[in-house]
Amino acid sequence: MQIAILLYPGTTALDAVGPYEVLSRMPDADVRFVGTETGPLLTDGGALLLGVTHTLAETPAPDLVLVPGGTTTPTTMVDKEVLAWLRSVHETTTWTASVCSGAVILAAAGILKGQPATTHWAAMGPLRLMGATPRPDERIVQTSKIVTAAGVSAGIDLGLWLVGEIAGRELAEAIQLTIEYDPQPPFDAGHTSKASEPVRKRAKQLLDERTAFKQTLVKPRIAWNRLIDFVRTGK
Repeated sequence: MQIAILLYPGTTALDAVGPYEVLSRMPDADVRFVGTETGPLLTDGGALLLGVTHTLAETPAPDLVLVPGGTTTPTTMVDKEVLAWLRSVHETTTWTASVCSGAVILAAAGILKGQPATTHWAAMGPLRLMGATPRPDERIVQTSKIVTAAGVSAGIDLGLWLVGEIAGRELAEAIQLTIEYDPQPPFDAGHTSKASEPVRKRAKQLLDERTAFKQTLVKPRIAWNRLIDFVRTGK
């Protein structure tokens, strides 16, 4: 099974590496990191490199495509080469998936129009503007072959969910045990509904400091693209 994980400068490392760590353990998995050109890319933390092993052109028909999020989502979501590739491969994939703000990139490609989806809590607004129906309280949302996961750490859950669907629960649980994925966080503030107001405020500050997804900057661009789309297609 060929699995293509999209990479671009500013990808959030765990968005890509979390699912990779799970999916790559399937016996028949052929995992490749794909991008517009091969070579190393700097992730959004500024100190970790991930490598693109294959170009988009070299990967015309993956069985599973996975789009991670990142601080440069606003740039990637208007990259014509990336969007055209996503539209093309989605026609023949068995699964089309995203983690975090990767859902906004899928939405920009028109793949999530009118579909329920989840993403990082800070990207729910742009996801709605792109025509999807946000599900902020769900960690994984599936509609047919499209599966979206919430922010960052949810990519591990997504990987296990996909293995369960592809190869069965026993293998998924075996992989879960192999990576000893038994979350017992020392704090219980992993969702906006659980976090206090000071914690939510501090989290927003941390995202801004990391040059994370800024809805106020990307909304005009999204709105303009949506207007052009409506004028050209009437939808």
